[in-house]
Amino acid sequence: MKILANDGIHLSGIKHLEEAGHQVDTTTVSQSQLAHYINEHQIEVVLVRSATEIKEALIDQCPSIKLIGRGGVGMDNIAVDYAISKGIKVINTPDASARAVAELSFAHLLSGARFLYDANRNMPLEGDTHFKDLKKSYATGMELKGKTLGIFGFGNIGQETAKIGLSMGMNVLFFDPEIKSITLELDFFNGHKVPFILEASSRESVLEESHFISLHIPSQKEYCIDRNAFSMLKKGVGIINTARGNALDEVALIEFLDNGTVAFAGLDVFESEPNPEIKILMHPNISLTPHIGAATLEAQEKIGLSLAKQIISFDHA
Repeated sequence: MKILANDGIHLSGIKHLEEAGHQVDTTTVSQSQLAHYINEHQIEVVLVRSATEIKEALIDQCPSIKLIGRGGVGMDNIAVDYAISKGIKVINTPDASARAVAELSFAHLLSGARFLYDANRNMPLEGDTHFKDLKKSYATGMELKGKTLGIFGFGNIGQETAKIGLSMGMNVLFFDPEIKSITLELDFFNGHKVPFILEASSRESVLEESHFISLHIPSQKEYCIDRNAFSMLKKGVGIINTARGNALDEVALIEFLDNGTVAFAGLDVFESEPNPEIKILMHPNISLTPHIGAATLEAQEKIGLSLAKQIISFDHA
């Protein structure tokens, strides 16, 4: 099959596909020229990440498409139901980047708990002249052990986040309407495994009891953390969002950061992405990254291999 990896694919995935007899094109085609390119080259498989959109109009214009693949989890840039109704297979890679996103969530969490986001801004500017003052200003850091981590959304990424929290001695609560109870296994380097049974909590309990909240929900129409939810939070809470920009109300976030309810936030995704609001970018108590949750060498290799294996399986079906 002719495959267009419009947003790129790891070399391991390309090798796997080519060894199976497929043609892989890694040209990056602009959105406006995508339909023409697909038709001109009779592309049968289109692979995207978050940059390229595959919506109804493009699907109608490109009858050669047999499969659409999303390197990653969320598929809000693909008209999934419409594609399926047209007989097109739609795949993604929900397992491949889970650990990478979970680790980034904890990078933000640790950064917030120990003021690293602020120290990294101020040390280059004032470290040589106000060293003692800076040291004093960061004297109220928090240890994670014994604290409660609340997780919204308990799919692959939420579960990996929980595993990291458990391994650090945290009490983990989660809310997910699809999961009532689950057994997680912590895997250690020597092959030892430790099971943990977790029972779902109510939304209200997670909001009210958590010292830190991490969001791992799919894209949805309403905020997971809206103004009312912010008002229920424990004072001094830290909030991490590596899910979708519309998971929390950024206007309310600024308000509750300023009044001290929220001590810090860590954001990898934004409501107005790819042009985050200046008030978010400039706020002193927000740790920021530009949507890099899955941007590790390991995750990209796993994503590429997962896509390749699913495409080969589809072709052999």
